[in-house]
Amino acid sequence: MIKIKNEKQIELLEKAGEIVYDTHQELKKHIKCGITTDELNDIAESYIISQNATPSFKNYHGYPKSICTSINEEVVHGIPSNRKLKNGDIVSIDIGAYYKGYHSDSAWTYPVGDISEDKAILLEKTENSLYKGLEVIKEGCTTGDIGNAIESYLKKYNLGIVEVLVGHGVGSELHEPPDIPNYGKKKTGPVLKAGMVIAVEPMINLGAKEVLMLEDEWTIVTADGKPSVHFEHTVLVLKEGFKILTKR
Repeated sequence: MIKIKNEKQIELLEKAGEIVYDTHQELKKHIKCGITTDELNDIAESYIISQNATPSFKNYHGYPKSICTSINEEVVHGIPSNRKLKNGDIVSIDIGAYYKGYHSDSAWTYPVGDISEDKAILLEKTENSLYKGLEVIKEGCTTGDIGNAIESYLKKYNLGIVEVLVGHGVGSELHEPPDIPNYGKKKTGPVLKAGMVIAVEPMINLGAKEVLMLEDEWTIVTADGKPSVHFEHTVLVLKEGFKILTKR
């Protein structure tokens, strides 16, 4: 069942979203050559805790860290480590915060130093596709409408849309119904209503759509080794339109 949030729940989800957004802004100051993803994890964890929240991802189904840091060909769920970022990398940072019983979730991909033109285009087009998906959201739209908007925009750029990973509902659980695919047909899938909260998150590859899981049983990488990027906002469905919760 897709939950409709009441006014008090929405207030808490908005606060959780602000904490996630502010954590991203804090990390942006530190993303540079030579920093380790473990150091980024510690900065994020400390900031989230300072806001009277807890990291949503830590110990989630056994996940060992507080954020996900996925570098270059890593699509999602990369585990922070002593690996140092280097010039030309891209790093997708996925952050969740749990505040007074409610979660929020947002991912963003960042360049490290000077990146290749291919990577820069991939970042630009994927971020654009996120907003194309958001533009169709309002009461009465379907999950297929969102996926179709993302897919239709990206199709002309010949990029790989990951199909085995999808967006999701957000609330008292980190992942709730419905699934939000990044592809699909208009007027298919569940119909959204005002008060629902969802995470839309295109995960897009420079090459083919196929992905593999590494032996750590978390990190998902592109099958062809080409770069991948990830952009995600948690949003509230309104009667007419939407409100981004993971943004001030």
